[in-house]
Amino acid sequence: MRTILLPEIKEILRTSSVEALLHVIEAGFVLYAQKKVIVPPVGHLSFAHPPGDVHIKYGYIIGDDYYVIKIASGFYDNPLSGLPSGNGMMLLFHQKTGELLCTLLDEGHLTDIRTALAGAVVAKYLAPSQVTSIGIVGTGVQARLQLNYLREITSCRKVMVWGRRNDALELFKQEPMLHDFAITTTTDIKELTNQSNLIVTCTASRKALFTVDDVRTGTHITALGADAEGKQELDPHLMEKSDILIADSIDQCVDHGDFGYAVRANLIPSSKIMTLGDVVSGKGPRRTSDRQLTIADLTGVAIQDIQITKFVYENSLRH
Repeated sequence: MRTILLPEIKEILRTSSVEALLHVIEAGFVLYAQKKVIVPPVGHLSFAHPPGDVHIKYGYIIGDDYYVIKIASGFYDNPLSGLPSGNGMMLLFHQKTGELLCTLLDEGHLTDIRTALAGAVVAKYLAPSQVTSIGIVGTGVQARLQLNYLREITSCRKVMVWGRRNDALELFKQEPMLHDFAITTTTDIKELTNQSNLIVTCTASRKALFTVDDVRTGTHITALGADAEGKQELDPHLMEKSDILIADSIDQCVDHGDFGYAVRANLIPSSKIMTLGDVVSGKGPRRTSDRQLTIADLTGVAIQDIQITKFVYENSLRH
């Protein structure tokens, strides 16, 4: 049984091409849409004092060599004590014997990376052909990684970042890996929505951050934050007005994602939602006009964890 620590994980990712990483995640979404992946319902623990949650995601590709169990946590007051908000680990087992092959002590990093890659995959197919400004809603690790990987998808380098705290916004502007972006910041969400036609939301919000009237014609929105019951980032009327709705998992997004608010309010039928894997494979809708409003709801699916874990493990065997 191997154990891979975070420094080795980061080195494997650093020396791998973004194109290869994107391909791995895209292929996983296609397999999931084709129902070639067994993904049971997400295990979830919620904590109030201090606020936090733990996700347990697990599954396997039918006929593959492995199955994966992932534990990832987010405790949102941790930065006040100088600790990262995210943590976790991946366990990779042999599918034929149940033997534990590898423990990846990634401290939540692989969850962050696979989530950011999913955001880039969405933008590849749904972003406007001319992105005038990228809007990043949130100031945490995921917000930075989303912008980092969008570099591979769009040539736009004009960015506006929204956050509640000026000190967090200032730290975002100083992030070394984002040095080639022209970043401005705001605490007024409407300033961001007025200027941006590619928006990524990655917060722990429990209420809608902006309304349908705040969003420009032709905007694409990728919503990442509503990954558990009670979380919400988007106004349900946005989904009602949207031309294309894409989910990583329709079941998950209706159960505990932003799309669920619109479905329960009878603003949209769940049949309006298409899967990201079908978009990637060409079976689902893609943007055909820069006047369309498109939205992707990403709750995080175990196939992403399976794919990124396999990628790191198999690359570690070559070193």
